[in-house]
Amino acid sequence: MGDEPQHEVTQILHEWSGGDPNAPERLMPLVYDEMRRLARSFLARERGVHTLQPTALVNEAYLRLVDQTRVNWQNRAHFYGIAASMMRRVLIDHARAHAAGKRGGGAIRLSIDDVQVSLEERAASFVALDEALERLARFDERKCKVVEMRFFGGLSDEEIAEVLGITTRTVLRDWKKARLWLYRELSQSGRVDR
Repeated sequence: MGDEPQHEVTQILHEWSGGDPNAPERLMPLVYDEMRRLARSFLARERGVHTLQPTALVNEAYLRLVDQTRVNWQNRAHFYGIAASMMRRVLIDHARAHAAGKRGGGAIRLSIDDVQVSLEERAASFVALDEALERLARFDERKCKVVEMRFFGGLSDEEIAEVLGITTRTVLRDWKKARLWLYRELSQSGRVDR
């Protein structure tokens, strides 16, 4: 992750968990650049022009993070894991809002490493992926979190392992199985190129 002082970020997160109302404001300057890098990285995976800009994605995700009142922040990796979840929610909400007003258009692709999802609309692709991830979470929440943190949050395998309290090897195994499950799930619904 970024160059922000790890100890300082962790200390502020602990203060936030302890009820310090000023902690989120002090944290933002330390994590903003890394969150923006993650947002740019994710939005760059989309082909074509996205109407949501990295700054807007970061700001909306951060506002949602600040609204979290029951999180016992462990460390910066845990923070970025939750931030990945918030970015996913923002992107899904944004996609659903656009899908409600649009129909038709050319085919686009949303890549999950080896998985290519081809849908008529970019918004529909996010919604389809979100629905598949929700189904995955019903029977294997950890694999869903691995996908979420890696795909939406840009966390490394080591960072994901730290957040989830598992080994890097387990993260890699979960990622491989989750990708395969998503491929099968989306191909059964006709949403993946074969």
